[in-house]
Parts: sequence; structure tokens; C-alpha cells
Amino acid sequence: MAFELEVFRHLFASVAEEMGVTVQRSAHSPNIKERRDHSCAVFDHQGQMVAQAAHVPVHLGAMPMAVQAAIDFYAEGTPTPGDLIIVNDPYLGGTHLPDITTVSPVFVGEPLEMWGWVATRAHHADVGGLTPGSMPMSTELFHEGIVIPPLKLVDAGKVDEQLIELICRNVRTPDERRGDLAAQLASHQVGETRLQAFARRYGPGELTRMARDLMAYTEQLVVARLRRVPNGTYAFEDFLDDDGRGGPSTPLRVAITVRDGRLIVDFAGTAASVPGSLNAPSAITHSAALYVVRCLAGADVPANDGARAVLDVRVPLGTVLNPQPPHAVAAGNVETSQRVVDLLWGALAQALPDEVPAASQGTMNNLVIGGTDPRSGGAYTYYETIAGGSGAGPRRPGTSGVHVAMTNTLNTPVEALELAYPMRARRYALRPGSGGAGAHRGGNGVVREVEMLAPASVTIVAERRRIGPWGLHGGGAGRRGRDRIRRRGGRWRDVPGKGTHRLEAGDLVQVSTPGGGGWGASDAG
Repeated sequence: MAFELEVFRHLFASVAEEMGVTVQRSAHSPNIKERRDHSCAVFDHQGQMVAQAAHVPVHLGAMPMAVQAAIDFYAEGTPTPGDLIIVNDPYLGGTHLPDITTVSPVFVGEPLEMWGWVATRAHHADVGGLTPGSMPMSTELFHEGIVIPPLKLVDAGKVDEQLIELICRNVRTPDERRGDLAAQLASHQVGETRLQAFARRYGPGELTRMARDLMAYTEQLVVARLRRVPNGTYAFEDFLDDDGRGGPSTPLRVAITVRDGRLIVDFAGTAASVPGSLNAPSAITHSAALYVVRCLAGADVPANDGARAVLDVRVPLGTVLNPQPPHAVAAGNVETSQRVVDLLWGALAQALPDEVPAASQGTMNNLVIGGTDPRSGGAYTYYETIAGGSGAGPRRPGTSGVHVAMTNTLNTPVEALELAYPMRARRYALRPGSGGAGAHRGGNGVVREVEMLAPASVTIVAERRRIGPWGLHGGGAGRRGRDRIRRRGGRWRDVPGKGTHRLEAGDLVQVSTPGGGGWGASDAG
């Protein structure tokens, strides 16, 4: 039985992986093609995740709620072969507006019967809003771009070109959006075709049975792995640098109660929703908790909703981790999600002092640049999350220059950046000494410096600029991040970790990312 489950585990996962390859190879934007800022997954008839690819954790953990939104769309109707639902509403299972999700039903067998769903989520480099890249210093959701509720983009195989035109009319780079949406649609065809082939080979009933058994097996395995966590309640507090608008630090609190391999994760005491965009919809908060559970369970555990079954996540409504519309949320997905992971590890470090690492960089260091490309006369938008240092652990030092926790993307290669945009990379290097001191040092951050070759709007959205990543068991904190701008012919000037700036040709922006925290007291200490 275990052998059979392992075979089907990889069969289901291969569908999501092949869908992801299709998105990446077909996409137009460097953000998806080069950085792979997209995710794909397979779901059963009820909307439970059966398998996912090794893509972006913050996407995948939240995606089941978007699939549920698609299911709810059909509350008074019935899916038909060739349908596809599009949605990006953060309050309906989305993360933030640039992450556009597509969901389609999968029909198998003769005669055709609905078996499940496949879904993709891709970060589109611009979906409108106040500034290029749709990551502005917003105070309400409507500042951040076009909001798409669950709508039928494809009806029985016929694409709604008017809906695509409506979306593209509200963004700065319509041709790129059309190309990236087409890549997502192509991946659905691949996913549906592969699942149909498996159904012909094994039978739809067997496919359903194996999906159900695989999730049950995963739940049992995760519970068994988590039994090593001592029963008890473990509390921790951490802080966001500010309220998203340069105000005071925002406290996040959690109490994790462990009961025989199952967890109650209660965020009572967390700050109320903030005026800036650091609010994280509950789908993101659940996603961060699921990520930590999967880390504890181990990489060999199948990635499906069986792991979610061990969690009881409680997030008070109206807090920064469960806001109500129309609160701004653009940075909640990329920044607050990282801090929730730090928060959970801080609590679990009390239960597993010889396993849990120090805090990693705790930010995605979002850099968004947009304007008019003088080579073509058209608009462009560049978006990137920048790597930093991971926290050191009890067995090894942290890793330098790596994406951590809720992001699993790559960098944009310098060659691709300079080819696609009117910019020049002036410096891209590790940041020596930025990892926290300790018996095991934290990993170092990086320095990314870019010169504008044409006037541009530059937005930075980053955390850990006021409060460095904490160390554990006597280890030192990682160095805080730092952001600077230099006008042509002038000197470097520090700028806040969140803000939009107008730069001219010859001006430079430099992002220095945080290092990870150190673990254990050093001999010198």
C-alpha cells in the first residue's frame, strides 16, 4: 500500500510540476519567466489540495481558499468542460492583487464526469494602481490595482476576450499581461490532459481513492512527526517595523498549543489592522502556519491538505492578520507573511530548542521600478524580491544570499534585467558581516545596486529596517537592511524601507538586505 501511495504521490505532483514548467516557458514577463514567481497545484472535487509543485509557499498555502471561491462561484450553476475561473481578490482567497489565480474543473472518463480542479497563481508585474508594479504606499485596496472577483474567463472553451480587454485596459503593460495570462491558460490544458490520461489508465474511481488515501496518509504521518513536540502552550511576540506608513512598530502575538501532534495556533493579542498595506488576509496567515508545519514534518512528507488537517488556526477578525475590506494588503503578502513565520518559529524554539533556527532575514525586499522605455516608447514594470541571509541553527551556520520562508523565487539575472529594461546593474554582491554573530553565524544578506537609464518611479517595500532578525541561545541579531538613493553627481542618501521615489537617468538605487540571526554564544562571547 505504501508503495502504491508513493507512486500516486509522484503522479499527482508531476501534473503540478509540468503545469509550472508550461507557465514559466510560455510567460512574457521576466518576473515569471526568470524569477518563477508562480505556483501550480491539483485539487479534488471538494477543493482539497491533492498535490503541489515546489513553487512559492505563500501562494500555495493560500490557494485552497481561492479554489473554494471558484467552487462558490458555481453555487447556483454547474461547471462544464472547458471552463476557467479567474480571481485576484485578496479577501476571497487571494494574496495581493498582482497574484492572479486561475482555476478550472477537470472532467475525466466516458461519459465525462467532474473529478477535481487544477489551479495556477502568477505574480503579474503590474495590475494598475497608484504606482508601477502595483505595490504603492496604499491606504486602501483600491489604490493597489484592479480587483477581480471570481469570474468566468473561459466558458466551455470560449475565452471572454472582453474580460481580458477590461483587465488589460486597467494596467500599464497590457501586452505583457495578455502573454502571462495566456501562459496560465496553457498550463491548465496541460494539467487537465495529464489527469485525463491517468484516469484512462487507472480509472476515475481509483484516482479519487488514491487522492483521498494519500491525504489521509499525510495527516497520519504529520501527526506522527509532530509528536516529538512536547505538549504545552508556547507564546511569542515579534514586531513589524511600522504600520506601513512610517508609524510605530506593530506587534504580532501568537500562542501555540501542542496536543499529541496537533497544533492550535492562536493569534489573539495581535495588533488591529493598520493604515498601510501590511495587513495580511487570513489566507496568508493560514499559509504561514502551514509552511511551518511542513518544515517540522520534513521534506519527504507529501505536500497536500493532509498537513492542513493537523492545524487549528485562530485569527481575530479586524487584526493586521485578518483585516476586513477595503484595507490595503499589498505588503501583507510579501512582508507580513515573513514576520508570521518568524513569530511561529520564535514560539516553537521554546519547545524544540535544539531544532529551531534563529530568525532569517524576515523580508522579501521588494524593489519595483517602472516608467517608459526610450528604446520602444512603451511602458515597462520591473519587479523583484531580493535574497538575504537565513538564520543559523544548532547544527550549521545560516546560508548567505538566499530567498527564505514564504518566497521560493529566483533572482532576475543581470543579463535579463539589462536586456528587458532601461536599467544597468552596478553592483550585486554578498554583504559581508551582515549575519548575526554566534557559535553558528547567520547568513549574509546581499547588496543590489541599479542605475536608471531613463526617468523612473522606484518603490521599495521592505521590513527589518528598524528591528534586526533575532538570534537564539546567545546568538546575535542579523544586521538590519538599508536602502539608499544617489542622485547623479551627488552623495548616497538613506531612504525609508517603504516609499516611492522619482529617479532620473543616471540616478542609482541600492538595497542592502538583512542577514540572518546567529545561533548560540560565540567562543569570543
